[in-house]
Amino acid sequence: MVVVSPYRICPLGAHIDHQGGTVSAMTINKGILLGFVPSDDTQVTLQSGQFEGEVRLRIDEVQLPKHMYGTNGLTEQMDSSPPQEEWKWGNYARGAIYALQSKGNHLKTGITGFICGSEGLDSSGLSSSAAVGVAYLLAFESANGLVVSPTENIEYDRLIENEYLGLKNGILDQSAILLSSYGCLTFMNCKTIKHKLIHPPTVENNHEGEFGNAYKILLAFSGLKQALTTNPGYNRRVAECQEAAKILLQASGDEEMEPILSNVKPEVFEAHKSILEPNLAKRAEHYFSENERVMKGIEAWASGNLREFGELITASGLSSIQNYECGCEPLIQLYQVLLKAPGVLGTRFSGAGFRGCCIAFVEADKAEEAATFVVDEYSKLQPELASHLNQGPAVLICDASDSARVISNTFS
Repeated sequence: MVVVSPYRICPLGAHIDHQGGTVSAMTINKGILLGFVPSDDTQVTLQSGQFEGEVRLRIDEVQLPKHMYGTNGLTEQMDSSPPQEEWKWGNYARGAIYALQSKGNHLKTGITGFICGSEGLDSSGLSSSAAVGVAYLLAFESANGLVVSPTENIEYDRLIENEYLGLKNGILDQSAILLSSYGCLTFMNCKTIKHKLIHPPTVENNHEGEFGNAYKILLAFSGLKQALTTNPGYNRRVAECQEAAKILLQASGDEEMEPILSNVKPEVFEAHKSILEPNLAKRAEHYFSENERVMKGIEAWASGNLREFGELITASGLSSIQNYECGCEPLIQLYQVLLKAPGVLGTRFSGAGFRGCCIAFVEADKAEEAATFVVDEYSKLQPELASHLNQGPAVLICDASDSARVISNTFS
C-alpha cells in the first residue's frame, strides 16, 4: 500500500484560517509518499528517505502530547522517554496514534513503512508537516480497517498539530490536502468547516481543459529553512488577532462570543477600528481585506479570469507584508523579483514567510523563462542563500494535483 499525500498551496486566504476565515487552496503534484504493509502484531517500524534512524513503537501504546515531556524527556508519570531518533522525525507518527486514540479508535495493527517527501521541499512553507500527518493517519486507518471521512481526518490532523505538537495553526493545510480535487479551487469556511470545489469554466469531470493548460505554478525557494514551531512570530500574530477580536466584540456588546475575528462583523470593525492599537488594527485589516479577496478570487476562478485571480494573489502578498507584518527580507525580495518575472500573474509567500518559498501563478508558455529570471535575479540579491539552493531546487514548475489517497498494490 502507498499513501500519496500532496503538498498544498493557498493562493488566497493567507493567515486567516485560525480566525475562522474563508480560504482557498489547491494541491500540487509534489508531496509525501508513505509505502507500508500492515504488521502481524502491534509493532510500528518506520524509516525515512530524508532522516536517519528508525522509529519503533507500538500502535497500542498510550501517547502523550509532546509538551508533557520535560527536559529529561519524560513526565513524572512516564517510565521511559522516546529514543532521540524518534523525536527527530517520528513525532507525526506518534501524533497520529495520539489523535486516533483520543477519539476512541481501537488500534491493534501496526505497520512497517518507509516515508519520503519530494526532494528539497521540507520546511518550504508548502505544509509538508500536515502532509506527513495525513499520510500516517491514512496508513494507520487502512491497516486497522477504519473507515474515516475526510472531515474527520481534518480534525485528527488538527489534534496532531495543535494538541500533540502545540502549534497554534488552523485547519487550512489538512483541509486542502484531504478535500482538493484536480483542476479545482477548494473554497472553505474555516468557521463552519463547510467547503465546496470551484470548477473553472472549461474543466469538467476532472479532465484538464484549456484553462488548466493556461497556467503553471512556480515554487521559488529562498534558501531559508526553519521549523515553524521554533519561530514565535506565528503564534504571536495569532494572539494579536484574538486580542483585536476581543476588543472589537466588547465594543459592539458581544463580549460573550469567542474572540476570533470571524465573529466580528465587517461594519463593527469599520466603526471601532480606531480604538485598536496600530499593530492590532493592521492584523484585523488583513483579516477583513483577505476575506474579501477570497470571495473575489472565487468569482475570478469560476469565470476563468486568471489575470484578475493573479492580481488578487499579489494583493494578498502585499497585505501579508504590510498588515500582517510577516515575512523576512529574503522572502520579501523574492516576492518582488517574482512580480517582475515574465508571465507571472500573481505571487505571494507560501506560509508565514519566515522561511521557505513564494508561490506564483504564471502563464504556461512563459514558465521556463520566468524560472530562469527568478534564479538569476534572486542570486544577485541573496548570493549566500542562493548558493544553498545548489543542494536543492531553486525554482520548481508544478501542476495542480488531487487529494490524499491510499493506493493498493494490485500486482500479484
